[in-house]
Amino acid sequence: MMNKRTKLQSFILYALVIFLVVFCIFPFLQILSTSLKHPIDWGNPSLIPKVLHLDAYKELLGLMPPKEIEVPASIQRLLDNPALSETKRQALLAKFTSGGDVFSFGRYMLNTFVISLVTGVCATFLASLAAYAIARLRFPGQSVMANGVLFVYMVGGVLLMVPLYQMSVSVGLASSVGGTLLSLFLIYLIQTLPVAMYMLGNYFRTIPFSLEEAAMMDGCSRVEAFWRIIMPLSKPMLFTVFIYCFVIAWNEYLFASVFLKQYQDFHTLPLALQTLFTSKNAIWDRIMAASMLTLLPVIICFMLANRHLSGGLTEGGVKG
Repeated sequence: MMNKRTKLQSFILYALVIFLVVFCIFPFLQILSTSLKHPIDWGNPSLIPKVLHLDAYKELLGLMPPKEIEVPASIQRLLDNPALSETKRQALLAKFTSGGDVFSFGRYMLNTFVISLVTGVCATFLASLAAYAIARLRFPGQSVMANGVLFVYMVGGVLLMVPLYQMSVSVGLASSVGGTLLSLFLIYLIQTLPVAMYMLGNYFRTIPFSLEEAAMMDGCSRVEAFWRIIMPLSKPMLFTVFIYCFVIAWNEYLFASVFLKQYQDFHTLPLALQTLFTSKNAIWDRIMAASMLTLLPVIICFMLANRHLSGGLTEGGVKG
């Protein structure tokens, strides 16, 4: 029989839990607070802004109305010259008009979302096929493959970066935008497939094989039994694996910084944020607002998938 905790032990336990929770969420609260503060309020140590300032978010999302900047007298005389063409006049005026597009956040978020979504879908699909083969079929080298899929994590990404980039250059993929994106996509698959296969393989073993046998006795082939029985029953783990692959691709910086460096329009958010930190537009509220908007999709994914994540992770860890 387990001994009950004393009031002092319970107090210490709860205090430690509260301390760990506050310790983990404090950086995010600080980021949110700074992103909502007016520049004159940055020195305020309080997490609650004195004045709610949303201009940083409006600038990043392109919601700021265009504002005119004072045109120097020399430029104004040039604009008044009747010999100046209308095209050149508009080009000069555009330099003195701010539309709030100091950082193409929407474009970078779209780039990251597309790459992460494609990676998540493809990795989940391929991992489900491979994991089912390892969990259900019998073939030479099965145990070696089942235990060796995680070998890729024994080698750091820094060590793989140079040879992978050289391979991409040697086959001509790095010479075009499409080839570079394909190379990056393949690398993300390599990074996510091993764990995805491991998680799905453990989950498939918890599903009784008798369900597949019953389906095959009713006339289904093994492939049909896989799609009609295994996949519907594996939705929690499939969702878990998808979220895992999506987040890995969403937050990846190392390979994106090498492969996409020369293609600025195709930068992902982690790479674009690093560029923002060192640019003339590096203002604290804008940096923190961009960081919060980068975190938001991941937080939303975990909130929506919380039920599937908890079920998938616990059930996938038990062998049938």
